[in-house]
Amino acid sequence: MSTQQQPQDRNHLSTSNSKITVFYTKKRFGAVILLLTNCFLTIKNQTMKKKLIFAVCAGAFLFTTACSSDDDSSSPSNTTAEEVVNTVTSGTWRITSYIDSGNNETADFTGYNFTFGSTSLLTATNGTNTYEGTWSVTDDNDDSPSDDIDFNIIFSAPTAFADLSDDWDVVERTSTKIRLVDDSGGNGGTDYLTFEKNP
Repeated sequence: MSTQQQPQDRNHLSTSNSKITVFYTKKRFGAVILLLTNCFLTIKNQTMKKKLIFAVCAGAFLFTTACSSDDDSSSPSNTTAEEVVNTVTSGTWRITSYIDSGNNETADFTGYNFTFGSTSLLTATNGTNTYEGTWSVTDDNDDSPSDDIDFNIIFSAPTAFADLSDDWDVVERTSTKIRLVDDSGGNGGTDYLTFEKNP
């Protein structure tokens, strides 16, 4: 029977992937099963393709995030000012990296231990010299989520310590590390400062 001669009570179904046209009636239930099986196989193949694409994307995501090994790290978007304060007021800290507009000036702070006091007093001492400044952590609530928490440091002297005076942006906080960044603005330089907790 050709397609032009079909009775009116028959329905016409086709799948583009299989190029099979199946006509069925109530008596041809097997043809419906064949059609459904073919559709299932087509969907299964599409699902497998989607699963493969998903696996590749997931692998790429895992590869790009695998470099972070700190399990207790918090991104700036979910770290609060209170958490930063609670972290730094515990124990003493040392500067493990200070990059001032591309110049590594970490050596200026070798041997100094920093104590972030609960009354905003910041003390740096190496056993011989002691310098005092102030510190605070504020939530600036501007439009950029990465700049929500400012770590403010103020030293008046000596010059190396005065260079630390700024409103730093918190880019990483763990129980043993605080990474800060400051865009100097006018001269285009960017400064980086890392404190690590003493054992």
